[in-house]
Amino acid sequence: MSKQLDKALSLEVAQTIKSKSKKPFDNAYKAALATAGASYVQGFLVAVGKPFRPLEHAWIEVNDTIIDPNLPHIKKNADDLVYFAAQSISVKKLKSIIEESQEDYPEDDPLPIYGNAPYEYYGDVMLGDKAYLEAHQAAEAKCKELNQGIVESN
Repeated sequence: MSKQLDKALSLEVAQTIKSKSKKPFDNAYKAALATAGASYVQGFLVAVGKPFRPLEHAWIEVNDTIIDPNLPHIKKNADDLVYFAAQSISVKKLKSIIEESQEDYPEDDPLPIYGNAPYEYYGDVMLGDKAYLEAHQAAEAKCKELNQGIVESN
């Protein structure tokens, strides 16, 4: 069973954390800290229409529910969004990774988190472990499926 997006809860969490446009990783991080039982999830988002490719994205999950604190900034029909998780991180582990990253690389943004080396190529860059590559490939296939009619009519 695929996880379902809870639109109402996504908008509520977005408002609570003061979600910012073009900050999906930061928004998901803040939402994970503010939501009991949440896991921070990174992966890809696919929708009908432009940009006709998967977008790297982050959200949170509680049980079998997707809560996307970025939803107010996504100019697409929420029912048409498809999420592909590459990795899910507990809040405790997330805090630990962020703290370690800030100590080791204070000049770099600790988000997004790409898992363990060796990294794989997906898209035009080499980021993420094998799970990232697999999520990207699945997202690309779904994107082609959803947009096939649009691309063919142009």
